Amino acid sequence: MENINWSEIPFGYMKTDYNVRCCYRDGKWGEIEISSSEMINIHMAATCLHYGQEAFEGLKAFRGKDGKIRVFRMDENAKRLQSSSRAILMPELPVEKFEEAVRKVVLLNERFIPPHESGSSLYLRPLLIGTGAQVGVKPAVEYLFLIFVTPVGPYFKNGFQPSKVCVMRGYDRAAPHGTGMVKVGGNYAASLCAGEKARQGGYAAVLYLDPKEKKYIDECGPANFFGIRGNTYITPASESILPSITNKSLMQLAEQMGMTVERRPVPFEEIATFDEAAECGTAAVIAPISQIDDLDEDKQYVIAKDGKVGPVCTRLYHKLRAIQYGDEPDDYGWVKVIE
Repeated sequence: MENINWSEIPFGYMKTDYNVRCCYRDGKWGEIEISSSEMINIHMAATCLHYGQEAFEGLKAFRGKDGKIRVFRMDENAKRLQSSSRAILMPELPVEKFEEAVRKVVLLNERFIPPHESGSSLYLRPLLIGTGAQVGVKPAVEYLFLIFVTPVGPYFKNGFQPSKVCVMRGYDRAAPHGTGMVKVGGNYAASLCAGEKARQGGYAAVLYLDPKEKKYIDECGPANFFGIRGNTYITPASESILPSITNKSLMQLAEQMGMTVERRPVPFEEIATFDEAAECGTAAVIAPISQIDDLDEDKQYVIAKDGKVGPVCTRLYHKLRAIQYGDEPDDYGWVKVIE
């Protein structure tokens, strides 16, 4: 891979050597198969195309200074995929089979794992879709699980630098008691219009308010939200937020750092009291927020008053990354070495 400038690669798709696949037929999961094709053949009446039987995950593999390959909290991704499957009546993939597929696809594409010093990683995209044909709203009887991989750089082009986000009350990402708490494609389709409008306005993301009352902070389009006030880490609790594995990890790290962690409804006006704020997720890790613009009320809330990343976000970011890359001990059992 001598022709790739690993430190300059974008967060996007790059062809790699192999993906892995596993089919569900006759009420059971088959064996994991290896494919070099980027294409899948599915029936034109497949439920994933018509009725949204589709769920996915995102996780990363990292190469450490010691040359070892580490994957972060893949058991949590497996459990979250099971939660998504239950929500839209797809069969649950066993955690053991999920982890077997992760190990296999990482080793098959080892040459695409960026070197430690590049700051890039190998992104894994597990996908589960209904492939059985149905005309009528009911679940399929056949499904396909697959994982493809691609090397990626930072999700946001600024990397670990503060960016502006905006609030637009005319858009909702998900609804209470709907699919907001699971990782299905429809949630992301619902965020495309607002996200594109935000980017055209020079914003990194949309900060969504709760869809019921528009009073509380929900999350950013592709990531959870948290704020820092003094020695307190504050993140929203909502029935329309995806449980972020990164946010869960950051809350544990914050507690270890002696901080108070509050997961609760967060009134929008509370943002004016935050010393720091950020988005967080597998793709972005932590994306600090410099300013939140309320486009409906024509108000601006400047978080990073000096334009720099705050000390708590900085410490959390470097601590989590150090664990992921194996630079610091993993006291939580989060990391699995792939060999």
